[in-house]
Amino acid sequence: MITRRDEAMRAVAWSALAVLAPASFVSPAAAAPPTAAEIARLCANAEDQAHCGRLIEAKQIPRVKSFVRRDGDELRIDLLSPGSTTFRDSIDIAGARSYALWDYVDDLQSVVLFATKGDHSEFWWVQRQGGGEFRLPSEPVLAPGRRRLATADFCEKGCTNEVVVWRIEPNDVRKELVLTPPVPWREASVTWKSSDIVVVEYVAAEGTPPQMLERRLGDADWTRMR
Repeated sequence: MITRRDEAMRAVAWSALAVLAPASFVSPAAAAPPTAAEIARLCANAEDQAHCGRLIEAKQIPRVKSFVRRDGDELRIDLLSPGSTTFRDSIDIAGARSYALWDYVDDLQSVVLFATKGDHSEFWWVQRQGGGEFRLPSEPVLAPGRRRLATADFCEKGCTNEVVVWRIEPNDVRKELVLTPPVPWREASVTWKSSDIVVVEYVAAEGTPPQMLERRLGDADWTRMR
């Protein structure tokens, strides 16, 4: 279903954040991403989506302060192997770029970042084991079993207009399956019914009611990535 989480993000008034997926499947070992209520409360008076990201980061960072640190425009993540990786906010001819801590998935030892560049937003999945950094078009939604994640990236302009299932491996996060509707949807959110069934709720066009689409990972209408 298109959730209150989506509605809360719309209330903050930035379409790039408005299409966030519902909360990921959460096991007892995993930390939860910010809830719709938290987003609405924290970002009610935010200046823009980058500012919203920083406000969410300020709430999330205390629980990971032993290995994630903010120093001005730099966000540093300590890796499990010696060393660290740093994400720097910057301004160039294409606009301002920002990074903010969004979530930490304990059992997969992975940090999730929310990033912006001008009016565009995306997420990054950073593996502390090995230091892999993987760009995702929308908020990742973990499957039961925690071996896959899904993204749904739909909007009127600047989106991939795809539902993607990603395979999580020890040193990689790779596209496994892609579902592309014949006509791009206006918006969509994705959840997992089980470890091999994806449920998408989408709005095909402005003024039309939400519709549901359920697909098994083995169904023929997925494009399988090599």
